[in-house]
Amino acid sequence: MRGSLVLSIVALSTLVSGAAGAPTQQAPRVLVFTKTTGFRHSSIPVALRAVRQLAGQSGLAVDATEDARQFTPRNLARYRAVVFLLTSGDVLDAAQQAAFERYIRGGGGYAGVHSAADTEPDWDWYGTLLGTHFRIHPQIQQAVVNVTNRTHPSSVGLPRRWTRVDEWYSFTKNPRPTVRVVATLDERTYSPGEGAMGADHPIAWAHTFEGGRAWYTAGGHSEESYREPLFRKHLIGGIRWAGGLTPPVLGRTTSKVRGGLLTVAVRYRSCIPCSGTLRTTVRGRRHTSRLRLDGTVGRGRAQMPPGRWAYELSLTDPLTGLTGRVRRSLTVR
Repeated sequence: MRGSLVLSIVALSTLVSGAAGAPTQQAPRVLVFTKTTGFRHSSIPVALRAVRQLAGQSGLAVDATEDARQFTPRNLARYRAVVFLLTSGDVLDAAQQAAFERYIRGGGGYAGVHSAADTEPDWDWYGTLLGTHFRIHPQIQQAVVNVTNRTHPSSVGLPRRWTRVDEWYSFTKNPRPTVRVVATLDERTYSPGEGAMGADHPIAWAHTFEGGRAWYTAGGHSEESYREPLFRKHLIGGIRWAGGLTPPVLGRTTSKVRGGLLTVAVRYRSCIPCSGTLRTTVRGRRHTSRLRLDGTVGRGRAQMPPGRWAYELSLTDPLTGLTGRVRRSLTVR
């Protein structure tokens, strides 16, 4: 039998399982830490509400604390990531620091937001985890952020030149090349003052570190930041990456039919670990088979008799239930 395809895109969507309700006890957990011993941002309550909302929508459960006694090996082992949300100053004692180091070396994740870079200035290990330390900032003003890496989960969907208002940090040193820079500041678009770092001024980055993961964004000073759709997208993408929990992103799909056998392939990213299925609907009956995944491409096969039928490719992050789907229709002759 000779087959020819008439392909049409019906939908491409990312669905969140259980997004309308609270996370179950089995949901991956993140610990949000907001202790301050230095400057305290008035935006902390708004920032915390935003993180709770975003995490709940993406399949995560959140515990929030300002109690550094939560930093024990046994308690930290419960969490996929620890978020230092607007922390400042010396927030952990020696035993708590040791527990956090052990947690990261065991594969844990760290996400730092804004003044997390103004935290633990004398703890060298923390500075290496984060990538650098805060030095100075000018007055709050508008600037252009150059999103230089648009494939990282914290930058997917952001514009290449992202104009926003914030308190723009400069740092004691450039964290490059030990980190993967996601975004830089265009110093020509604002007044950096004595904090100017020049043409390469990283403002958001990520890296793997001693067995764990670390992500940082210098944005997030004001309450308004946590109401910005793009900043919220940036924030939850970074937190999820730190926790090793990124939703599957489906790309180009190809298919062919020979002898009544449908063969499909779909490119994907941001889905480790991941499971995939191929579902076909023929004469009102649904058939499901597994996709073979190699980390970048999923492949599957199914029998398709003559007629006009539909199939669906889906990839699921089993840790959160986040699923990406592509539906297609085809004509087999």
